[in-house]
Amino acid sequence: MSAPRVLIVDDDARVLESLGRVLRGSFDVITASSGAAGLEALAKDPTVAAVVSDMRMPLMSGAAFLAEACALHPDATRLLLTGESDLDDAIAAVNQGHIFRFLRKPCAPADMRAALLAAAEQNRLVRAERELLEQTLRGAVHALTEALAITSPTVFGAATRVKQNACAMAAKLGLASTWKLEIAAMLCQLGALSLPAGVYERRALRETLGVAEVAMLERVPVLTEQLLAPIPRLEPIVSIIRHALAGPCVCELEADILRAALDFEEHEEIGSTKTALAAVRGMETRHRPEVVDALAAVFFGAERAEGEISIAALKEGMVIAADVRTTTGILVVARGHTITEALVERLRNYVPVLPSGTVRVAA
Repeated sequence: MSAPRVLIVDDDARVLESLGRVLRGSFDVITASSGAAGLEALAKDPTVAAVVSDMRMPLMSGAAFLAEACALHPDATRLLLTGESDLDDAIAAVNQGHIFRFLRKPCAPADMRAALLAAAEQNRLVRAERELLEQTLRGAVHALTEALAITSPTVFGAATRVKQNACAMAAKLGLASTWKLEIAAMLCQLGALSLPAGVYERRALRETLGVAEVAMLERVPVLTEQLLAPIPRLEPIVSIIRHALAGPCVCELEADILRAALDFEEHEEIGSTKTALAAVRGMETRHRPEVVDALAAVFFGAERAEGEISIAALKEGMVIAADVRTTTGILVVARGHTITEALVERLRNYVPVLPSGTVRVAA
């Protein structure tokens, strides 16, 4: 197991040298001589487990630096080195929630080592809790979407395509973590499950809808939020969905990515990839230019080979390239759905009422 990485920030080179010498062996130590240099080091290295800063530094105090560090890298545990005269400021910083622990100067090597070990353990617990939350939510959403793909394949075929495009855009934009975006994309149309059978599919096919049906569709965002709001720890995902489904507004990047993916999906349903991209690019007040550029980059030269394959030959990870319908036109699986073991079993059950024993997939 590798030693925890810690960042030491102090404007006194002798202190940095001394702490580095004392802590090496127990920790992987990196140093910075100012708050600005410390923030630059944090931005480059997301593996830092703990940050120690002196309180009194020119241009940026230790408390101010650690507040910025909290916003930049919230998982890193923060400790403040302070003298007796700075005690009130240190206590205020702790109470504001930016600091895990403060240490009085001079700090004995054993005390510093013990404090950093506690800080590294706190970092491990925070990361473990977040990873458990991510895995739990992903598993729950996967089970939900597998079940609901059966009851409403049109809605969840669209959700799958939106998720794939949103995650691809996020990768182009360099987002380090996309788990919230993935879940938001899969759940953002959950309210559509309240619609009477066939309404969402008729909308997708651009058939004329009645006044009451249009009103139902307009309430889908509200119903989605009502369904998700009571679920603990889902607030950041609900926020992404709320802003993505709202009108033009200043919002977080993830919400803008999801909004662009939704707009693209809506226009691709009635046109082509090219016309859908042009439509999204024309929505200058709805999207950041870099988000639209990322969407275009996802599809530039992205033509994939497609072909018919027997249901028996389907493998997990393949992507359905065309809607699978029964001989009477009932939608079984929407295009864009990724093949899973459960989906293969579902298709096998429908073989007697499918026009052929093959489906079109993208390689």
